[in-house]
Amino acid sequence: MTGGTSVMALSKYDIELNLAENAGTSHALMVELVGSNKRVLDVGCDTGYVGEQLTALGNRVSGVECNSVSAAVAADRLEKVVVADVETTDLVAEFGPGSFDVVVYGDVLEHLRDPLPVLRQARRLLAPGGSVVISIPNIAHGDIRLALLAGRFTYTKLGILDETHTRFFTRDSLVSFLADAGLVLIDLRRTLAPLFSTEQQLVREDFQPELIAQLEDDIEATTYQFVVRATPEDVGAQAAERAVELDRLRDSLERARAERAGLEAELAGLAETVAARDGAIAAACAEGNALRSELARMEDELAVRCADAAALRAGLAALEATRAVRAARRVRRLLPGELFKGR
Repeated sequence: MTGGTSVMALSKYDIELNLAENAGTSHALMVELVGSNKRVLDVGCDTGYVGEQLTALGNRVSGVECNSVSAAVAADRLEKVVVADVETTDLVAEFGPGSFDVVVYGDVLEHLRDPLPVLRQARRLLAPGGSVVISIPNIAHGDIRLALLAGRFTYTKLGILDETHTRFFTRDSLVSFLADAGLVLIDLRRTLAPLFSTEQQLVREDFQPELIAQLEDDIEATTYQFVVRATPEDVGAQAAERAVELDRLRDSLERARAERAGLEAELAGLAETVAARDGAIAAACAEGNALRSELARMEDELAVRCADAAALRAGLAALEATRAVRAARRVRRLLPGELFKGR
């Protein structure tokens, strides 16, 4: 982005920006804070990919960029682009006092040797009622804290410890920095990144679970970037306090939503358990009914067989009685008749 040395190559920061697919990113938040139908100066505009989105919302966007190759691309997207080092250029002389409703510093100030004078210029560039929009990384992210505990402070190609960063900010130091520039914070947003998800490539198992849990419960430790809107301090000294309080309320709301989501998930799990138990009970009842039906059928069959057996026994008894009579008759026929005389 913008710095003290011109690089004759397309910037490593250039991206294909699609706000619908990048909701919640610093770029989307900056566009949201700028709004529409304003005169905008994008300081460190790179190839103009953010300015192009702002133009689509009806804004008139100019840019400043030190990389002449990136600036040439931006010139096709923006109304006016100045190739300049913002630390040595009088932007008020370039564009005129009060020329803009919004001045944007999107991930720029942390690259500068001395960003304070650059930010102070914004007051003279702004028309009455104007504001600045800033995106800046959070050095207090949990991955940086854990890396320091492990004795590491490793610069990376991109990210919080971008190899070209020279200044680092926390939320409180950012508020103080704005105040030093004569600006008051009026809106504070955040982009979030869970622990162990940044360019530091830390491993969860290398750290104590109690420490991880403490950091995961701290919004400052999961904040990747701050995206803020600030105005000249004459709007009122209480504005920054209100913005910070609003940020706390947003955090509380997000925690409440997360807790509610957890409770709803737990309730859904209980409902599934109850449904499974109900299903098991219903299956057991159905199996019991089937067994009762089978038992009744077997009892009916047994009764039939008992009746059949009784009939067989009665038939057998009758048969035996018949055989006895017949045997007696045979005996009478075979014995001499005189034996039966007088009887």
